[in-house]
Amino acid sequence: MTTALYRRYRPDTFGEVIGQEHVTEPLMAALRTGRVTHAYLFSGPRGCGKTTSARIFARCLNCAEGPTDTPCGTCDSCRELARGGSGSLDVVEIDAASHNGVDDARELRERAAFAPARDRYKIFILDEAHMVTTQGFNALLKLVEEPPDHVKFIFATTEPEKVIGTIRSRTHHYPFRLVPPRVLTAYLERLCGEESVSVGPGVLPMVVRAGAGSVRDSLSVLDQLIAGAPDGELNYERAAALLGFTSASLLDDAVEALAARDGAALFRVVDDVVSSGHDPRRFVEDLLERLRDLVIVALAGEAAEPALASTPPDQLERIRLQARHLGAASSSRAADLVNAALSEMSGATSPRLQLELLCARLLLPAADPDGGLAPRVERLEQVVSGAATGPVASSASSAPVAAAPGTAESAASAVPSRETPPPTPPASPQPVRPTPPTPGPPAPAPAPGSAEERRVAAARQASATLRDRAAAPPPPGLGTASPASPSVPPADRPPSDPGVGASPDADSALVRRRWGEVLETLGRIRRTSWALVARSATVGEINDGVMTLIFETDGLCNAFRSGRHDENVVLALSETLGIGVRVRAVTAGETASTPHPPAQRGPEPAPREAPIPEGGSTVRGPQQATPQQRSAPTSRPAPGGRSTPSAQTAPPAKPAPGGPSTPPARPIPSGRSTPAHGLPPAPAPGTPAASPTAPGRTPSPHPRAASSMDGRPADPDDDESPDDRDAEDSGLLGVAVIERVLGGRVISEEPL
Repeated sequence: MTTALYRRYRPDTFGEVIGQEHVTEPLMAALRTGRVTHAYLFSGPRGCGKTTSARIFARCLNCAEGPTDTPCGTCDSCRELARGGSGSLDVVEIDAASHNGVDDARELRERAAFAPARDRYKIFILDEAHMVTTQGFNALLKLVEEPPDHVKFIFATTEPEKVIGTIRSRTHHYPFRLVPPRVLTAYLERLCGEESVSVGPGVLPMVVRAGAGSVRDSLSVLDQLIAGAPDGELNYERAAALLGFTSASLLDDAVEALAARDGAALFRVVDDVVSSGHDPRRFVEDLLERLRDLVIVALAGEAAEPALASTPPDQLERIRLQARHLGAASSSRAADLVNAALSEMSGATSPRLQLELLCARLLLPAADPDGGLAPRVERLEQVVSGAATGPVASSASSAPVAAAPGTAESAASAVPSRETPPPTPPASPQPVRPTPPTPGPPAPAPAPGSAEERRVAAARQASATLRDRAAAPPPPGLGTASPASPSVPPADRPPSDPGVGASPDADSALVRRRWGEVLETLGRIRRTSWALVARSATVGEINDGVMTLIFETDGLCNAFRSGRHDENVVLALSETLGIGVRVRAVTAGETASTPHPPAQRGPEPAPREAPIPEGGSTVRGPQQATPQQRSAPTSRPAPGGRSTPSAQTAPPAKPAPGGPSTPPARPIPSGRSTPAHGLPPAPAPGTPAASPTAPGRTPSPHPRAASSMDGRPADPDDDESPDDRDAEDSGLLGVAVIERVLGGRVISEEPL
């Protein structure tokens, strides 16, 4: 028959107390200087040394050589209060949990009136003092406030806030704390050496974790393991099975499945946990502990070793590898979800169901719309960095680095016209021909300005890389593809490709059921797309990976086709539901099977001319053109900043009768392309310059305004700004403007 470890190794002096130096050192100083008060309050968690310190303090006060900070250990009082001693008549320990009433307080008051039997002081130790009732404390108040000189009180409690303030204010309060894991591990190692017990790697950290910082609880757990160990040897597997902790192999499988987005493997781990008899809540706690280690390693790197000092070296190496695969953002988000699920599992009727739902949330980032953006972008960056090879890299190298106007790179980004042959370049200014792209490392794509644009750009780039396309679509507002690889004009643009492969499980019923969540995601991606789709479109059928959106009117349907709203809807579906489909817009009268080409993105119609004043010519604004120019075919800008063939070959406009001839517009710099609007032709070599400014008239500092006032057509507004809104992408065209901006209602539409 043997006694428990926590009794055999109970400290006899303040020097043997571990992890409580902030309490023992002030008490020893008070004993050395003789500044000992009449009442003390020791508070703290269970098993951290409150009652033991109270006994040591009583032993120091009643020592024959004292009061002293180090008991002699030889006098009668020291031997009676030592480890395994019989106890002293002058040191009374009272369990306040069972002696907490007024009668018990009155009895204690009567006993305190008598002098000590042998020692210097009569010391009362009240354990679990928070259990004393208010009436009992009030009965003790007068005695604690003005006790006899031979009486000392020591209150020990785990809940000091329950001790009434009148008692607490008359004591010296010393808060005890939980022992740090490093200190407790070293103490247990020394104790195992004294007990001649062999301990395997990883066992003592598990014991410390089971003890939760309590010395008494940790010693009880270690005593249980030693009692059941064959031949005095503790191994990790037996300790994990006995204490109920999850095996490290199961945790490794769960984290690796989460990093690989392997749902089948992760749910197999759940089945193994349940079939092996593990508690699902314990598994979630252990998984949270592992995710905590992953976050520390991912953020601290090599400096994380002090925080993981108790982790075995082989397990630490696996944690480092898992942290690289999972990433800091994904680890942090997973830890948040596991922590929330741990609270939900308290009192759950089906813990396995809660665990499976947690795994589903971990595998589906869109289930957490607020915190899932960073992990998705992180995974896309990992995919792009690992898969950008071959034609993708070459196309990325040909992308412009900056969109500054007037540079050769910007001029080289124009798309050559496919409608007319290349014209003869004008004599002045000399155009700059683009340099064909040379193979090389891919240049980084320009970073958009906002977080939403960064997310859309990252998603498009990743999807293009995964499909191994030859050229990725550029971000809005930047140059198009290089002249070496002409891009498809917007009029021929096919329906947007999904961010991921078309899923065969895409079900229209699922999309309709969670359409509200898709619209919320769409509102965060592009507000104009949400405004166009939320109130005007309904979900049709999904056939062959194509989802049909049914609009109420032709105007709304054309507005959806004219911009990039389909790409935004595809991205919202991918983020929210994890499915990949294409989107096609139809009206209520069309059938879902009828193909409908995308809307043509042609030039905007020119405004009507202003009335001609008497004796004057027609005055046209910056966006107006002559009838010959309006009738001329419009083509795309030519590479190198040259004007379009249609604009240069069109005959000059005839002057209006009765007025002076309209002078030609200024030549467009070679670094810019002619817009799609109909514009006056560029001056040919030898064309006379415009008439000088009239005498007495100050030249206008605004060339466009001055040219308009003189009757000359102004230059096109080709100074683009990144802040300009795209009218086509906004969706507010035609009927949408009348209904949403002006607040009107369209009764019917009649063709002109």
